[in-house]
Amino acid sequence: MKNKTSCFLFTLFAASAFAAEKPNFLIIMADDLGWFDTAFNGNEALITPHLDHLAREGMLFTDGYAASPVCTPTRAAMMTGQSPARLAITNHAPGHKDGMVPEGKKFAGAEKLTYLPLKAETIAERLKNEAGYATGFVGKWHLSHRPGKDESTGERFEPALRPEFQGFDLNVGGCDRGGPPSYFEPYKIPALEPRKEGEYLPERLADECIEFLEKHRDGKQPFFLSFWNYSVHYPIQAPDDLIEKHKKIGKVENPAYAAMIEGMDRSIGRVLAALDELGLRENTFVLFKSDNGSLFGNGPLRANKGHLYEGGIRVPWLVRWPGNVEPGSRSDEPVISTDVVPTLMEIAGLPAKPGVPLDGESLVPILTQSGDLKRDAIFFHYPNYAFHKRNRLGAAIREGDFKLIRWFEDDALELYNLDLDLGERTNLARTQPKRAAALREKLDAWLEENGAKLPTASE
Repeated sequence: MKNKTSCFLFTLFAASAFAAEKPNFLIIMADDLGWFDTAFNGNEALITPHLDHLAREGMLFTDGYAASPVCTPTRAAMMTGQSPARLAITNHAPGHKDGMVPEGKKFAGAEKLTYLPLKAETIAERLKNEAGYATGFVGKWHLSHRPGKDESTGERFEPALRPEFQGFDLNVGGCDRGGPPSYFEPYKIPALEPRKEGEYLPERLADECIEFLEKHRDGKQPFFLSFWNYSVHYPIQAPDDLIEKHKKIGKVENPAYAAMIEGMDRSIGRVLAALDELGLRENTFVLFKSDNGSLFGNGPLRANKGHLYEGGIRVPWLVRWPGNVEPGSRSDEPVISTDVVPTLMEIAGLPAKPGVPLDGESLVPILTQSGDLKRDAIFFHYPNYAFHKRNRLGAAIREGDFKLIRWFEDDALELYNLDLDLGERTNLARTQPKRAAALREKLDAWLEENGAKLPTASE
């Protein structure tokens, strides 16, 4: 794809990732935050001053994508650089039982894994073991198997696949849960010790991140901190003062949701301020993104979480990398969650491993405005039913401005020009059959190369 960033080559690239001192990494991921859920992406009814400031200090990707319209597959892609299709982690965990056919449907969702196996090497493991990084995880993991019972022996077992078993020195809050029972303590979240009844979860997680940063302020060891928020996942809860604030402003239909977004923004702002106060800002690469679209409206985008339309997969995406990324820069290059791992690998000097595929591409050329990406398309595969069971099972490809969706139940195609039709209202598959056929061929080849599991017709 053509790199449409400014042609201005940032003059400070000499102080880049390839300097002797390894940069720190702070990877911030929101949960269920939609593309239109921030002021920096155009929603003036919302209050996100800290993220807006981060956007002014770095690069805003207008066409940032999650690897999946639901959380667990995106999280697996963020840890491995591999597509959900390749990993066979294609639905939120635990999802619906394999073979289930919802009422009114003719297909069962594809066979899937519900956790990230220990054999899957994570970027945390590589940074820790090969590059000497201190590693910390704070927030929502949702890549563990759930507690349960061995059907053959009846023996009970607890979740065993948590961040501390997959490369992280510190784990605060990471477990099998997709959302907290409550955003106010008692949270009832494994791996999060009780502290103060009634405190707000985003503030608690910010405190844990700041404590981690303080322990590594001397710069003797680079760090990799994943701050994966539980916000703004259901239940929709926020401090009363923020809810009342948005009620008085009167610009939103759901004051509690707007308050929850502002509460998350405020907690992120505290962590970013700590980087400044501890003298860590200049050598820290910061990424902010979401794991999928919003559960609610997504502005001009069609549909929401759990759908392959833009409202399910297009997400906010920012990068700040002092000395390498031009402040206030923008890119409309389509980027996807699988790009995160190869990007961090290049910056940290980690080579690709023979026999270990990477489905993303390093974004360093885009970030530094020094070149283009090699690929010409990005891909999506969602062959399962979301929690709401309203989605259609399918796969999608975006190449340039065009996006094709293939629906598995009836093999129907939908083709959209996103430059002219961001809301995906006009299906061009019949008026541009050659383009649709060519994209279908590329998509099918990608599915085969990734070993994608497909839905099955009910008997």
